[in-house]
Amino acid sequence: MSARLARVTGEMVKKNRSFSFSRSAKSLQDNASNAGAAAGASYTLIGSIIVLGGLGYLVDKWQGSAPWGLMVGLALGIIVGFYELVKTSWPR
Repeated sequence: MSARLARVTGEMVKKNRSFSFSRSAKSLQDNASNAGAAAGASYTLIGSIIVLGGLGYLVDKWQGSAPWGLMVGLALGIIVGFYELVKTSWPR
């Protein structure tokens, strides 16, 4: 019984490898390149909301039109951001 247990646990144990910066860098690069499109779409979503919301805020300060410029800017930012997100993630 103990020989069988030793054989089974020996198969499950990972090889003891030392840390390697080159393997870690390659793994990070692979993950970043695989997630590139999704990450870009999420940055576009956040960026469009911030930029267009900020422009709406500046229009409000310039024209004195209370919350309407900000609301329109945020709405446009959400629309543009989600459009880019769907365009990136939708299967072709």
